[in-house]
Amino acid sequence: MGIARTFKNRTIQELSEWVIRRAFGLSTASLRVLPNFIIIGAQRCGTTSLYKYLCQHPDVQPSFPKEIHYFSNNFKKGINWYRSHFPLSQNHGKNGNQKFITGEGTPYYLVHPHAARRMAQVLPDALIIVLLRDPVERAYSHYYHEVRMGVEKLGFEDAINKEEERLDHEMEKMVRDENYRSFNYQHFSYLSRGIYADQIQSWMGHFNPNAIRILSSESLNAEPCQTFLQVTDFLGLRNWTQVDFSKYHASRYPQIKPETWEQLSSYFKPHNQKLHELINTSFKDW
Repeated sequence: MGIARTFKNRTIQELSEWVIRRAFGLSTASLRVLPNFIIIGAQRCGTTSLYKYLCQHPDVQPSFPKEIHYFSNNFKKGINWYRSHFPLSQNHGKNGNQKFITGEGTPYYLVHPHAARRMAQVLPDALIIVLLRDPVERAYSHYYHEVRMGVEKLGFEDAINKEEERLDHEMEKMVRDENYRSFNYQHFSYLSRGIYADQIQSWMGHFNPNAIRILSSESLNAEPCQTFLQVTDFLGLRNWTQVDFSKYHASRYPQIKPETWEQLSSYFKPHNQKLHELINTSFKDW
């Protein structure tokens, strides 16, 4: 994410606080802990809401900010830079036992070609959380997110028709050059990000499947408390339900054209079936 978009609509006071907080984090990086859990995606699937719910748990301390992009865009900055975003270790118990856990949430990790390998090297014992949404709805929400940021100028149908051209050779460049940052792949991958099975299979090649919890954003929306408790159980946290389950980053946009919905539903059908076979779960709302 570019600096201009990161700081968009922030006041001078907020910017000053951000600069001071980051400077303090960097100066105390060696005294900070690494994360226990990572929410790796998918984008526009409720990762911000889930992260904010988790951070209300008394045994969870947040990163600053939520999305760090270390294993995607910032890996060359080094481990101390990464540590600087997490809590100080002063709250550790005796014998190195933590009294809290911490984590971050960067949805771009799920689709980035180097993120899983890098994370497995740095955080081999991390617990991985994945939120998935009906890929048609996810693509449409992603599109309007880019429109709101001023990145996307095309209509939705034109954008998805142009996706293959926009992403042509971008993955090859990323695989070949680990420091190559693809603007098009990060912002215009509306359909590509919905091919979940291939992405998750890659992560399962680096982490034990038991260390990966896959949930649907539809379940999070319909039954936030029940879904939240599934996540806290996965993370080994005590039951806690004193949580404000407000939705974050929810947005409104025009309804998708019925013919476009049908076209994309057909496109994603075999990919969804592959996902269901891979994780032995069928998301009934898709």
